Amino acid sequence: MMLPPQLHKILAVAFFVLPFCAQGKPAGFFPRFPLKLFFGDASNEQQIPDVTPLPGNENEDDIRELEYRISRLEGVLRLNKMITESGGKIFATSGKSADFEATVETCKEVGGSIATPRNPGENDAILYFVRYFNTYAYLGIKQSLIPGRFQLLNGAQLSYTNWYSNEPSSNGEEECVEMYTDGTWNDKKCNKNHLIVCQF
Repeated sequence: MMLPPQLHKILAVAFFVLPFCAQGKPAGFFPRFPLKLFFGDASNEQQIPDVTPLPGNENEDDIRELEYRISRLEGVLRLNKMITESGGKIFATSGKSADFEATVETCKEVGGSIATPRNPGENDAILYFVRYFNTYAYLGIKQSLIPGRFQLLNGAQLSYTNWYSNEPSSNGEEECVEMYTDGTWNDKKCNKNHLIVCQF
């Protein structure tokens, strides 16, 4: 299945946040293609048509319609303050809360990953939600095998940090990282419920 990367990204975001921001009425915003067109399983993979536009191919109209509807959907999500963007990366929230592990799993299920700021712009994009909902959010950062040292979930070292003054401070007891409502970070136990923010 070949979809332009931006369309694939917006579709994933839409399935994550639209049930919240459209109050259970997403049908008016989705394209008329069947869901299996985008998320086919192994048993019907060969039956899913390739919608890559070809010269003179009737799929061109379908692609144009899809692009138009996706652009409208992106506008709706922005209007409802459910997505932000920084450097080509889209950040989204459903407005729901969960502990760290559930947040990681939720983001993975919708085709994204837990929000992980790599620079001040991305940190501000996540902060937008934290301030809007006036709550904290987990970040995709966790303590390494060395107590008090933190890394990305894939084991890579942090190239950007925004720790609150004198943080991290737990000396190994608090393994996760949360964002405060001023955008700074704090190490925290992973069992608290915080705002789910994913990146795509």
